[in-house]
Amino acid sequence: MNSEIACAVIWIWFAGSLLGQSAPSVRPFEAASVRPHEGPLRIMGTSIKGQRLNSTDYIRGFIMYAYNLKNYQIEGPGQSNPIGNVAYDIVAKAEGEAEPTKAEFRQMLQLLLADRFKLQVHWEKREMPVYALVVGKNGPKLKESAADATPFGNLSVKGRNYEVTLTKADMDTIVGGVANSFPDRPVVDRTGLTGSYDVKLVYTPDVPSNRRGEPDPSDISIFTAVQELGLKLEPQKATIEVLVIDHAEKPSEN
Repeated sequence: MNSEIACAVIWIWFAGSLLGQSAPSVRPFEAASVRPHEGPLRIMGTSIKGQRLNSTDYIRGFIMYAYNLKNYQIEGPGQSNPIGNVAYDIVAKAEGEAEPTKAEFRQMLQLLLADRFKLQVHWEKREMPVYALVVGKNGPKLKESAADATPFGNLSVKGRNYEVTLTKADMDTIVGGVANSFPDRPVVDRTGLTGSYDVKLVYTPDVPSNRRGEPDPSDISIFTAVQELGLKLEPQKATIEVLVIDHAEKPSEN
């Protein structure tokens, strides 16, 4: 799975944030192989199936998956760091018969990174540029969900565009959908809205395939898309929790 497709099918805002979580309660992988990637790096990402996890990435990518974070939520190690510019293949199997959840796989990967890469981290709060989602000057155009509606979310790819469909979504969920457009800047909710809403959001993501060639007449900026909901994205600053990498080293193999 390449990184662009992964953005479409791995729905970060429904996975649940792991910021500030307690120490993992699951056991380590039963078996795990960690090796430097050989040959051209054509595909990066993490996949899980049954009891197995397969991942090819740089350590920063492993950390992003393990802690369910975006790029702006991690400080170090960059590709100037000797450990930051080497890609690795991780193949791991969970113990027992039960199929772990995605959250459990993330926790097991945290343990593996601490064991093999000697990864040490801590959390800090940092002020940084954000996009604030606010109510537009003519008020919100969000449709209130029916009282008996069931929460639902779907992200589909149609041509160059993403189409997000949400039912009975609170503002945190809606902000998560909007934030998927900005890998390097957070989006925070400053609408003051507290209801549950049915939302359809169609926009053109800023991914490499969409940057190649001339712009398409059907492209829809995320800034334009949120205006259809009676909302607006404004550049502001906010305090965000960031995972700081204190130490990482060349991993032990096998």
